[in-house]
Amino acid sequence: MSDEGRDGVRESALSRRGLLAGAAALAAGASLGAPARLLASTAEWRADLAPPAPVGAGRMLGVPFEKHAEVRLAIVGTGLRGRSMLNEWLAVEGVRVTALCDIVPEKAERAAAMVVKAGQPAPRLYTDGERAFERLVGQEDVDFVYTATPWSWHTPVMLEALRAGKHCGSEVPIALTEDDCWALVDASERARRHCLLMENCCYGESELTVLRMVREGVFGTLLHAEAAYLHDLRAILFENRDEGLWRRQPHTQLDTNLYPTHGLGPVAQYLGIHRGDRFDYLVSMSSPEAGLTEWRERTEPKDSPTWQERYVTGDMSSTLIKTARGRTILLQHDVANPRPYSRLNNLQGSKAVFHDYPARLYIDGAKGGERWTPLSEYRAQYQHPLWQALGERARSAGHGGMDFLMAYRLVQCMREGTPPDFDVYDAAAWSVPYALCAKSVRKGSAPVKFPDFTRGAWQGATAPQGPATG
Repeated sequence: MSDEGRDGVRESALSRRGLLAGAAALAAGASLGAPARLLASTAEWRADLAPPAPVGAGRMLGVPFEKHAEVRLAIVGTGLRGRSMLNEWLAVEGVRVTALCDIVPEKAERAAAMVVKAGQPAPRLYTDGERAFERLVGQEDVDFVYTATPWSWHTPVMLEALRAGKHCGSEVPIALTEDDCWALVDASERARRHCLLMENCCYGESELTVLRMVREGVFGTLLHAEAAYLHDLRAILFENRDEGLWRRQPHTQLDTNLYPTHGLGPVAQYLGIHRGDRFDYLVSMSSPEAGLTEWRERTEPKDSPTWQERYVTGDMSSTLIKTARGRTILLQHDVANPRPYSRLNNLQGSKAVFHDYPARLYIDGAKGGERWTPLSEYRAQYQHPLWQALGERARSAGHGGMDFLMAYRLVQCMREGTPPDFDVYDAAAWSVPYALCAKSVRKGSAPVKFPDFTRGAWQGATAPQGPATG
């Protein structure tokens, strides 16, 4: 299935809580694209009350991979993103690509040619329909299933992989509803297999440098962080190919933060979310919509089908998150207006403050008074070991090196038999604002509780989140 393929109809996740009268209707197979499906949830009023864990399930916090002499990888979705990540994995020692899946045969064949060119045997191809991945995940020579399909297919692919007993990872977000987040948590715990959000921004050089400084106490007591995805995507959203074939659709469905994880993932690792703290509740509000409508007026011919669309997502989504320990997070999203790229990536502590774009830092008592110092001046002392060891190799890779390091770390953890840097609880918590922000906006910016996907285990977890710093 291609990341340029059309959205299909997802199997609705069955409710496990039954706190809303309409829950049974969700299980009947509501449309993927229906706003009512995305807004409805059995956890609307008491999201902090977790449903019972599956019988025989085990917690996945800190669970190591079994050791793999070789990591046998399968990819579902070989469009632009799928092939980009395939290129990174082919550069990592100890990876063999055994299977590829896409609804467009030419794309799978193009990806297979990349595998052969890298000196590996030709992988099996699964191209006979949008559910072909169901046969792929059951193959014996697959250790990890990665998907780069359109968003609405991430959860179905991950659930099938877990049912087949395979570790798996998805491009962002991993799910679009609370129920689907819970379905992935339950499936991961039941299968005792990892289900990961492949959040490349957690491996950026600035992000990992700041993470090391946090762990070494430079920031003191952590108080506040800011995270965002601010990226002018207007031209991409209106293309007649690739992401333009599907990524505009969510803007016609929900007024929410459509892409929370790129900013939220790194901030979560600074704050130790699920390792002594967790997201407690949020309030969200949106600006008016203007960017996509005005772009269409300037660029689209009058016979374009885009004129049948009505965009309901406010251009700027602003959300405040409160954590259980009282810290605050500003989370924003805007892809519909002219602006330089930013993920904000700011952190305030009692001893220091960091602001990204450009990356700069002020440490209390520093020489020269209250002025910013480029983060680069601290890299010799605080650069993360991953960037120390692999930085030169990584910088020529995708997204400034973070794509390669993400691929490398997954393979390293699987080959060494160590826990992954993040787990299914992180995947769910970083993705669920897609649904929660919509609820808050719809209710006049009322507070909305976060589900506790760890079912209380965050209070006793001590292992650091993200790659080790020493």
